Amino acid sequence: MAAIKRIAFAGIGNMGWPMAANLVKAGFEVTVCDAVPGRADSFAAETGAKAAATPAEAAAGADCVVVIVPTSKQVAEAVEAMLPSLAKGTLVVDMTSGQPGRTREIACMLAGHGVAMIDCPVSGGVPRARTGQLALMAGGEEAEIDRAEPVLKAMGTSIHRCGPIGAGQAMKALNNLVSAGGYLIGIEALLIGQRFGLDPAKMVDVLNASTGMNNSTQKKFKEYVLSRRFDAGFGLDLMVKDLSIALEVGRETTTPTPFAALCREMWASAAAMLGPGADHTAVAKLSEQMSGTVLGGNRE
Repeated sequence: MAAIKRIAFAGIGNMGWPMAANLVKAGFEVTVCDAVPGRADSFAAETGAKAAATPAEAAAGADCVVVIVPTSKQVAEAVEAMLPSLAKGTLVVDMTSGQPGRTREIACMLAGHGVAMIDCPVSGGVPRARTGQLALMAGGEEAEIDRAEPVLKAMGTSIHRCGPIGAGQAMKALNNLVSAGGYLIGIEALLIGQRFGLDPAKMVDVLNASTGMNNSTQKKFKEYVLSRRFDAGFGLDLMVKDLSIALEVGRETTTPTPFAALCREMWASAAAMLGPGADHTAVAKLSEQMSGTVLGGNRE
């Protein structure tokens, strides 16, 4: 197969923007499109990429299409819009944290048109998207992942081959389930400790030197909760979506998920309480409200 040179990139939001920028830096010819008017033009002006007014325009002449949008429904819409422009042999890389079953349906449809697809959601957040150090979870045919590898390596430092199409997305949802559970239990521990008389910042230091350490204690509690910034760059609504996908995979595999269900319910309750646009780190406010305690003091 010919090497990938021309990439159409659909979805340049918080994560997509730095990921597409790294593809430009790696020497690929990148054409971007986005549902938000003017965003593609702004990206092109900043990075030297090309901007397209529509997904079909972006996909014309592309060897590879990268899609990273909020939901599988939007992936399906983008792919449908691009389909008339996709030549046989084009590779679609779905980097959305989507629904494995829906992704398999899209892949089957594309295969009927001679277009291959892999799924490859990412983990690491905006900071690691900027530095090109994301962890990538790939699902699909080995040969197609091999073909995509130069593209993926421009955006991430570790590529984990998880299985057939949809496996990467299942892994991403389950990763976020573990992350979400660790975040909530950590916040509860900080609240208990503060009400006992412990300094929550010192608690974080102890956790990070002990067996209670996790990604949230290392990278979120001081930075986004105790600072009261709540601006990590990943939406609370998106975390609820990922937890719902994890539970969907649980149902499909007839796996009992009592703790996962409670975890998802708490995150969904926080989303309802805080409203649209809240950062996922703001879920701490739900636990604070239930305890009548604000971590770090009595600040609003």
